[in-house]
Amino acid sequence: MFIQFFYTLRDVGIPVSPTSFLLLQRAMGEGLVNSLDDFYTAARAILVKSEKHFDLYDQVFAHTFEGADLAQAGEAEFDLVAAGLLDEWLNNPKRLAHALGLDEKKLASMSPEEVLAYFKKRLQDQKERHEGGSKWIGTGGTSPVGHSGYHPGGMRVGGESMNRSAVKVAGERRYRDYSTDGPLSRRSLGEGLKRLRHLVPQGVRDRINVDDSIYQTIKNGGEIELVFERATVDRLKIILAIDNGGWSMEPYVDVVQALFALARTQFKELTTLYFHNTIYDQLWEDASRSRRPVAVDDLIRRDPESRLIIIGDASMAPYELLAADGSIHAFERSGRPSIERLRLMAATFPHAVWLNPIPQRDWQFTRTIELIRAILPMFELSLDGLDKAVAHLMRR
Repeated sequence: MFIQFFYTLRDVGIPVSPTSFLLLQRAMGEGLVNSLDDFYTAARAILVKSEKHFDLYDQVFAHTFEGADLAQAGEAEFDLVAAGLLDEWLNNPKRLAHALGLDEKKLASMSPEEVLAYFKKRLQDQKERHEGGSKWIGTGGTSPVGHSGYHPGGMRVGGESMNRSAVKVAGERRYRDYSTDGPLSRRSLGEGLKRLRHLVPQGVRDRINVDDSIYQTIKNGGEIELVFERATVDRLKIILAIDNGGWSMEPYVDVVQALFALARTQFKELTTLYFHNTIYDQLWEDASRSRRPVAVDDLIRRDPESRLIIIGDASMAPYELLAADGSIHAFERSGRPSIERLRLMAATFPHAVWLNPIPQRDWQFTRTIELIRAILPMFELSLDGLDKAVAHLMRR
């Protein structure tokens, strides 16, 4: 029984449905899965609906099956999955009946309690011990998911491993670049660019496209068909502020610059500025931060509808953020703490976000990150984080 595999996939954030899990078991029960390679491919095709979860699936698969015993499912786990199947039955009886390989009318004639009991029994069918055979879970024989027997896949459930031939493909992490978590890299620039393309105002289709309307009318044999499109709208103004002052940000600066340079044509105006750790009275147009300063007071006079995107690890000594003249640079003395400047910028630009390359799970351990995220919405500098940041920037 692969209840543990199902729950592990769900625990790490892959949206696996009970129906999909049951469909996988049906494929195994009908002898369509004859090796561990078959199981790896079939489980991914049936359970995982997006390639962005392929890398996570590989990690779970390797963790679960490479030399590790699977714990047998308890009654409570069967109850939970059976309840999930009942919910899916109520929402889509035809789909679930197909997954079970049964006549929909037969299940429709049962009461909810009878259906729930039936689902639980079907899930528990594999708990019964059987010797030999080539399907489902057993002992001996050639089942790809048994123990103490032999199969080229070498997967085992309980017992002692007699044959060490487990497939290593999951451990190769071939789909690492499809993963949407982890810091943005040059390899994921293409995917990142797709996310930024959503930074475009959307209007209603209220303008007639004359050429397309004529073409469709001719294609219809003279029957008039009007084709509408969105009116041309102003593209967005973007203010991009990058922390490029420390070694911790060094791996990400070039990536961010390349990403927004590729997306430049879709923006009405892109202003790229630089700072170190946090923002005081000014930022700089040059990456060396030695000339062409831009005063924050001048920046906030710009169009408040501009999208402000600040990128940095937000990690520094607390006094740099909280103390007057907190900058570690001697020439940068404003008399006001940086946190006040950030509050002013957040109040001026309602569409503002902070992108952080540090994984969100670690933010709680740095005080300045917690202080800054209380002022500005903070997201990870990853494909997932970029998705969420863009959605936030485009909110009305």
